[in-house]
Amino acid sequence: MKAVRVHEPGSVEALRVEEVPVREPGEGEARVRLEAVGVNFLDIYYRTGAYRVPLPFTLGSEGAGVVDAVGPGVEEVRVGDRVAYAMTLGAYAEYAVVPAWRLVPVPPEVELRTAAAALLQGLTAHYLTISTYPLRAGETALVHAAAGGTGALLVQAAVRRGATVFGTVSTEEKAQVAREAGAHAVIRYTEEDFVAAVRERTGGAGVHVVYDSVGQATFLRSLDCLRPRGYMVLFGQASGPAPAIDPQLLNVKGSLFLTRPSLGHYIATREELLWRSRELFEWIVRGEVRVRIDRVWPLEAAAEAHRYLEGRQTKGKVLLLPRG
Repeated sequence: MKAVRVHEPGSVEALRVEEVPVREPGEGEARVRLEAVGVNFLDIYYRTGAYRVPLPFTLGSEGAGVVDAVGPGVEEVRVGDRVAYAMTLGAYAEYAVVPAWRLVPVPPEVELRTAAAALLQGLTAHYLTISTYPLRAGETALVHAAAGGTGALLVQAAVRRGATVFGTVSTEEKAQVAREAGAHAVIRYTEEDFVAAVRERTGGAGVHVVYDSVGQATFLRSLDCLRPRGYMVLFGQASGPAPAIDPQLLNVKGSLFLTRPSLGHYIATREELLWRSRELFEWIVRGEVRVRIDRVWPLEAAAEAHRYLEGRQTKGKVLLLPRG
């Protein structure tokens, strides 16, 4: 089968399209014939070596397809089931062998491309708005990169909770995407200071929570957007790692809370994974959350997909298709 492999961390030139054997599933595993693969900033962290794993490896942590084989002891899925998964390496390929407990059923009303586009980022939006900082009606939230794949879903999830949502974007085209997602106010950070804009729009109070996937470029100034005892939720570092801070800074700026969550800790059991994925797919089926697929490439064009993502050009989800 075709697979996109990394032998040494580096730039997009580190991505190699290779022919590798199709592995048989072992105890507790299932093999999925992949129909669509999600491309995430997480993949760039692995490709560049920011997140380290044994080399060589097949990139990709999200996919959807049909189960075509199961190993001994598997009870969670059967051959022929339509499934999706996230947070297991090996998705940039025609087939993936996945721990069966990580596979979630895809409802018949949801296309497999939509499932691949929604799962990792949608589960992220779910845990951030329901568990990390459980938004309540009438509260305020700032979402950075509000037009990206995760950002647009996060805006929708926050609006669904009854929050007033401010989103930052770089261009008018992205501003329109954020508005369509439901953002109540969109701030073009290339033209206005987002701290001043948030303060003005909240009457000087600040927001209850900032959801920041950008990191270095936004982190410190995001603290200035919070009201006293507000929550700084740093869940990514698209612009680079956030700077180290003295915890006393959190006191000075209003007894703030700071957390650095990741999805893996919020889907660590099958029960929690099924709960979150079931609710996510219900949102999609009911039309409460819309999944925007921005660009689709064949598997062999993984390097182009990474260039597009790293260039901060995304206005929704990027997919790879293992079969063109």
